Amino acid sequence: MALTATAQPASGPLRVHPTNPRYFTDGTKSADGALRAVYLTGSHVWNNFQDVGESNPPQAFDYHGHLDFLVKHGHNFIRLWRWELTQWPNWKEGRTPLRYGANHPWKRAGPGVALDGGPRFDFSQWDEGYFTRLRDRVRAAGERGIYVSIMLFEGWCLRTQPSDWAGHPMNAANNVSGINGDPDGNGKGLEVQMLRVSAITELQKAYIRRVVDAVNDLDNVLYEISNESLYHPEILKWQEAMVRYVNDYEVGKAKQHPVGMTNLIGYSEKTKTASNADLFAGPAAWVSPGLTIWGPSDPFTVNPPATLGKKVEILDTDHVFGNACMNNSRKNRVDGVWVWKAFLRGYNPIYMDPLDLTRPNAMLKYVEYNTAAVLSARTAMGQTRAYAEKIALAAMTPQDALSSTGYCLANAGKEYLVLHPEGGEFTVDLTAAPGSWREEWFDPTTGKTMSGGTISGGGKHTCRPPFSGAAVLYLHTK
Repeated sequence: MALTATAQPASGPLRVHPTNPRYFTDGTKSADGALRAVYLTGSHVWNNFQDVGESNPPQAFDYHGHLDFLVKHGHNFIRLWRWELTQWPNWKEGRTPLRYGANHPWKRAGPGVALDGGPRFDFSQWDEGYFTRLRDRVRAAGERGIYVSIMLFEGWCLRTQPSDWAGHPMNAANNVSGINGDPDGNGKGLEVQMLRVSAITELQKAYIRRVVDAVNDLDNVLYEISNESLYHPEILKWQEAMVRYVNDYEVGKAKQHPVGMTNLIGYSEKTKTASNADLFAGPAAWVSPGLTIWGPSDPFTVNPPATLGKKVEILDTDHVFGNACMNNSRKNRVDGVWVWKAFLRGYNPIYMDPLDLTRPNAMLKYVEYNTAAVLSARTAMGQTRAYAEKIALAAMTPQDALSSTGYCLANAGKEYLVLHPEGGEFTVDLTAAPGSWREEWFDPTTGKTMSGGTISGGGKHTCRPPFSGAAVLYLHTK
């Protein structure tokens, strides 16, 4: 029997589960009266909101085709990307062709010409089409059972490439509103994500209000402040201030939605460091941690450490592997087994997918990838979501010591979900769980479940999967 996740309209708004903060709850209850936990997982792509590409204007993205893709794979979460730039080098300084980003919050009404050759921005005029598209895409996702993290700002471009600043609306040459996002004149514009220029801060708050007004009545909304901004004390302070501002503004609205922060990245390419401790200490309801050791030896890429249950953690391959997750030469790339590992350690894993929906059924042409790994990662997210709906997830916590494999999500004495990444014989400690237990085996490779019979608790039990390769065992008393 194949395992599939359900697809129905997303309910909410989400809030952090009061007894198991690894997960959100939508406020609904299970048959036993307990608040249901909501596990989030899914593929996201860079151009799922704004059109991005190598032509100007960029080719349109097939958003509704993407929703079909997500539903087909049993996914229920995406990050809806925002790009603040109008143009930038093709992922690396000096590389051609340029990449272009269309659809921005303000009208390009001029007068005058911006550095990219188009009209300059006027910050006194909203481009209403931007907010109509935002609402339409979030609502369409919710109708398909998909929760959406709305990315409010973007920090990767400002952090990585010196020439990127030429494409930013707040470059003084690109707007008619007298806004200069680079007051120190160093050509980077990092002050845009600080609190140094009050006029910029007020523009950002106005943008937040306009976004919230557009989507506040929708149940499937989450917010994130900025993608991969520079790890800098003032930028951290700015992000925390923006989290509080979103929360404060929604207090007077019909619904309140969780606001998150994704990891900030260190000062240089050689000393990349994730700001995980700052994320956990900050005001965000959910966080997306990053590498603790830059390089392939980082624990997140091989053996994700168990969550502590302090906040909802959305473990994004974009912050842990980057494009290397698709590289044919790396052994520790993302695949289905990694997704299962992350799930059993208490995370909500999501995938930076190389899918290209500007070309039917294609992968991004400028990214190296391993086809089998990509396909298994997509499949495993749907598999783990199906099990998250099958078990009493709100009562489950990572309890690695209960299995010789080190991967066990359990409500000890009631339910156990165990992964053996390589397959073969392993043990489960049922010393504190006497009585009869039913084995259910799941093969992540084939997607099939099979009964393993009944076993006795009260001690350590040796488990032998009825198939080779990675194996999942579900022990229950039902």
